[in-house]
Amino acid sequence: MALKLRSQMPELEGATSWLNGEVTKSELVGSKPTLIHFWSISCGLCKEAMPNVNEFRDQYKDQLNVVAVHMPRSEKDLDLEEIKKVAEEHGILQPIFVDSQHKLTDAFENEYVPAYYVFDEEGQLRHFQAGGGGMKMLTKRVNRVLGIKE
Repeated sequence: MALKLRSQMPELEGATSWLNGEVTKSELVGSKPTLIHFWSISCGLCKEAMPNVNEFRDQYKDQLNVVAVHMPRSEKDLDLEEIKKVAEEHGILQPIFVDSQHKLTDAFENEYVPAYYVFDEEGQLRHFQAGGGGMKMLTKRVNRVLGIKE
């Protein structure tokens, strides 16, 4: 069971490392809405979705915080050099919370990759979705949170 809608964003604690800089919940909340997306280097769907996520990040860069969370699914997924390499290959420039101990994964009660959580600027969860191919829905939800009329 993932976080319920309107839940507060969990603290971004317990990273085994951060790539591309580190952010805290207090830096994110109160400034603008935030998209937190979970991915894994062993997840084919995640890699397929990444260009969309990046496009999304760039399109909304002034209006939306984007944070990636690397959630390992096996021993192989714990290799930091491999995570760096795949992140680079797939253009993940946003901060990456490397969650090798599943601390944040547990805080989010997240079981899926890819998974997308959209929080409003108060830090309340407004949208959750998992799996591939949901970019249209995600765009709609983010627009709604940003107050952009379709």
